[in-house]
Amino acid sequence: MRRILGILAMAAGLVSAGLPAQAADMIVGVYPSDPGICGNGKVLGTITDRFRHQVTNVPNLPQVAIADFYGIQSNRYEPQHERSPIERQYCKATVALTDGYQGYTRDVWYLIETPMGFAGRGSNVEFCVSGFDRWLVYGGHCRVLR
Repeated sequence: MRRILGILAMAAGLVSAGLPAQAADMIVGVYPSDPGICGNGKVLGTITDRFRHQVTNVPNLPQVAIADFYGIQSNRYEPQHERSPIERQYCKATVALTDGYQGYTRDVWYLIETPMGFAGRGSNVEFCVSGFDRWLVYGGHCRVLR
């Protein structure tokens, strides 16, 4: 009897070895460290360029720039649906600033809206660097974008 069970187990192993893996067997493309659209180079470039414009044109802000982004993550996702035709992705990251001090960082909160680009094509990015929203456009401590 044991010999028959052993042969059946071996046969089952050989048969299953030739089958492709099922969806429950592996997860592809979903990683906790993957920032998704929040880490998109175009989005981060837009934030960098607009931040440079902001510190240049808003009085009494220090003349710094964004040197790098760290810890990029998604906070919240609001999908497009019948009552809201705009998809919204809320993100958070930490930015290193070019102020001459090593290790000087700030939180940046940002929102990616699709389709909100020119003529309803593409995306729009709104952002707030903690401590740089002098006129509280996004509320105290960037509350609106959290």
